[in-house]
Amino acid sequence: MSASQLTEESRGENLKSALSDDRGSTLPLTIFYGFLCLVLVLIVVAATSLYLERKRLFTLADGAALVGAEAFDLDEVIQTPDGLRARLETPDVAVAVAGYLAAVPTSGFESLSLDRAETVDGRSATVALSAYWRPPVVSALVPEGIRIEVTAVARSVFSR
Repeated sequence: MSASQLTEESRGENLKSALSDDRGSTLPLTIFYGFLCLVLVLIVVAATSLYLERKRLFTLADGAALVGAEAFDLDEVIQTPDGLRARLETPDVAVAVAGYLAAVPTSGFESLSLDRAETVDGRSATVALSAYWRPPVVSALVPEGIRIEVTAVARSVFSR
């Protein structure tokens, strides 16, 4: 064997050992996966917070719509071929919903606004509420906050 073949062979072995040596390669992977996990946790926390805030706002709107659907006097109930039916008026619905929102605790909502409280068909009450949501942890990955809007419809039904 010549000296040049030995040096080429030893270079090849050195290159193979250098390529197969994985010292120091786990630290960048650990840092990357740690960062990825942190980003994932922040996004999941923000999404969960948004979902729960929307559910809370919808529950409030649902209660307000129920109160609005019962904003009639018993003298206004009429007999129809389909049974008893109450006739709702938009001003009565709006007053009942405003009274409900004044009575229940709404301090947990930021910039709560009653966007709509009316009856479209005279039988059901439609209530639209909106509030501002802010994420629990502000980061570059989620918005600073957004406006949430919900609409609930309720109807009073008489049965025999």
